[in-house]
Amino acid sequence: MSDQLTRMLGERPWLLADGAMGTNLYNMGLAPGQAPDLWNDSQPDKVADLHRQMIAAGADLILTNSFGANATRLRVSGAEGRVAALNHAAAGLARDAAQDAKRPVTIAGSMGPTGEIMAPIGRLTEAEATAIFTQQAEALKEGGAELLWVETISALEEMRAAARAAQSVGLPWCGTMSFEPGGRSMMGVTPPQLAALIDRLPHPPVAYGANCGTGPAELLMVLSGFAASGNELPLIAKPNAGVPRYQDGGLIYDATPAVMAEFAVLARDLGVRIIGGCCGTTPAHLAAMHAALIETPPGPRPNTETISARIGAAMRLAAETGD
Repeated sequence: MSDQLTRMLGERPWLLADGAMGTNLYNMGLAPGQAPDLWNDSQPDKVADLHRQMIAAGADLILTNSFGANATRLRVSGAEGRVAALNHAAAGLARDAAQDAKRPVTIAGSMGPTGEIMAPIGRLTEAEATAIFTQQAEALKEGGAELLWVETISALEEMRAAARAAQSVGLPWCGTMSFEPGGRSMMGVTPPQLAALIDRLPHPPVAYGANCGTGPAELLMVLSGFAASGNELPLIAKPNAGVPRYQDGGLIYDATPAVMAEFAVLARDLGVRIIGGCCGTTPAHLAAMHAALIETPPGPRPNTETISARIGAAMRLAAETGD
């Protein structure tokens, strides 16, 4: 039997992924510099509440609070010995929230980058990265994650290592890279290069695409590069909700719910199958995206000029109206 995400993609033209984890937890009281993953143990009710808010806003897929819960990143907090416990708890919190929903919700085990530079530029080998990811993946699977969600990757070698980890634990997976303005990842990878890697993997993902890095218009430009690559796997788009600023004791991003709703419709019309948000994307953003996807009829495939014009117009309108 196929995994639930594949079945849902076979039944629906689009799926809504959730919004941000870290920035929302920050606005819920997470201290600056504190690892969000530690809240799986110290503030589980708040993590679970955020999952439930995302589901109530329309999310078909939620990511566990485990983006940085690998051994190398947890070492910064002195918690490298808690990889298994924190990931197991993260998956359990998401699982419980999904079980409370009145509809199918897929639980994706979030795995962010190791935080180390991959060889040959850095010192971390693919074998070492695979072991790091495998340790995390095993705990996420045991906790109830249905698939792995490898995100914000910048190097092909690290994506390949995460794919090997998913294969070793026997889970389906999705993978997204983070691209800078100009259309390359921090390590210089282009969308066609990522698409070519995906084509060659012995354990390919269910879907792949881009997240974080840039705002909605820039990320859609990146997705245009994937769409032109010829790779027929479903695409993922999860941009930041614009640019952040500090206001009233929290982080506020300049892409309003109305702007992210416009992004969601454009992404759908571009052929993206899994649409969500990254940093700054709140349940309010997600609810607006969900409503727009349901209420706005499908339109023609947008080109880069259309994307830029429509997102720009939505940003200007939001600035003028304060919406």
